[in-house]
Amino acid sequence: MRRTAQILVVDDDRAMREMLASLFKERGVWVEEASSARAALESAADHEFDVVLSDIRMPGMSGIDLVGQLRRLRPSAPVVLMTAFGTIDSAVEAMRAGAFDYITKPFEPDAVIFAVERALDHAALARENQTLRHAVQSTGSLGELIGTSPAMRDIIALIQRVAPSRASVLITGESGTGKEVVARTLHFHGARSEKPFVPVNCTAIPEGLLESELFGHVRGAFTGAHASKHGLFEKAHGGTLFLDEIGDMGLGLQAKLLRVLQDREIRPVGGTQTVKVDVRIIAATNKDLPAEIGAGRFREDLFYRLNVVPIVVPPLRERPEDVPALVEAFLRRHGEGRRRFVSSEALALLRAQPWRGNARELENTIERALALTDAETLGVADIPLPAGSAPMPAAPARSAPDLDAALRVAAARGASLRELDERYTALVLAHTGGNKVRASQILGIDRKTLYRRAERRARELPGEETHREDSAQAAGRD
Repeated sequence: MRRTAQILVVDDDRAMREMLASLFKERGVWVEEASSARAALESAADHEFDVVLSDIRMPGMSGIDLVGQLRRLRPSAPVVLMTAFGTIDSAVEAMRAGAFDYITKPFEPDAVIFAVERALDHAALARENQTLRHAVQSTGSLGELIGTSPAMRDIIALIQRVAPSRASVLITGESGTGKEVVARTLHFHGARSEKPFVPVNCTAIPEGLLESELFGHVRGAFTGAHASKHGLFEKAHGGTLFLDEIGDMGLGLQAKLLRVLQDREIRPVGGTQTVKVDVRIIAATNKDLPAEIGAGRFREDLFYRLNVVPIVVPPLRERPEDVPALVEAFLRRHGEGRRRFVSSEALALLRAQPWRGNARELENTIERALALTDAETLGVADIPLPAGSAPMPAAPARSAPDLDAALRVAAARGASLRELDERYTALVLAHTGGNKVRASQILGIDRKTLYRRAERRARELPGEETHREDSAQAAGRD
């Protein structure tokens, strides 16, 4: 149980109240007591509790009435109700009033601890989802998903099409490309956005524990299972379960996951009863799953269940036009409230990097640069690139005075801005030896735009032999 948790215990029976307070204090939890519903409302008005544990039958205001008042006063605090007069009718009434859970007296200590732990988990998930929802709604047209490259525009369009459905999605891409960001964006732009988004890293949890984490367990299922526990499938009920690094899941657990996807029900470890679940599955991996299938490490039938809608996130080195937008987002995220900038030369350097760790490595670089310098604008010298990084892109061969003179001559004869743009593009292509990837990075445009410019110049400037030859030579190289 989280030691930072704060619980309000409400019961007119002093002995019961003190017993419960002692039970939770022994576990390091901060507890406040109230002898009536009125006293509980006064405490809740002054303090925000993680969970309220209340008796139902009390003099004056009942526990069910207290639930209704607390829902208006502290809507994020789940309420667990207790009563010695447990009936189906009172249970239904309690749930309709908005209670999170319901237990009957007398109860074992493990039962009340389990109920409060479930309520704490529920409250923590609700807070996390509210934070994520706010982040998605406040960072742009499609939340945290940042990028203007054709590849990112295609991903955004696909997300907008499939987000409202319940179809399973498999996201593939190198580590650090933002697969979890894609998963969160799918969830928060779909019909399940008000329900939980529950992520789990299949690599971070040992194989022996992952089954219990996913499906839950009953009391006594294994050594140390002192109380029953709901799994992540039940916590994600109505929402989305994100299975990150699904390619690392063992074959035995893959078979059980396949059955859940087929039957939409789970069986807790050690249990005999199944539980229906309504969960959308989004999975992600940096592995080549068809190759894993060929090697016998991944089930082909599970792959087809997960791969209903495939989304491939390309590495950052294949979409350098997304670097400026990502840099701007990371400057805001790690600028500690200060407005910070990156010089055009430093941005050109960042665009030219291979970013083997993708957006995660770029964010780490920006965060480190901001920590190491107090300058408002980060220059090339302020960018802490790792060893073996790409050098600073060289400027076009023509010197600034020569270029100024050329621009003055062109202006004097009435050249248009587009013609000047085409001339400069030809200079950069000549400087890079016709390398369109390098030229597009220097110019800040994608390769499709570069091809169009070269073709247009060849059509529209037939009389200028030198520039036509430059463009023709460049069009033949890549």
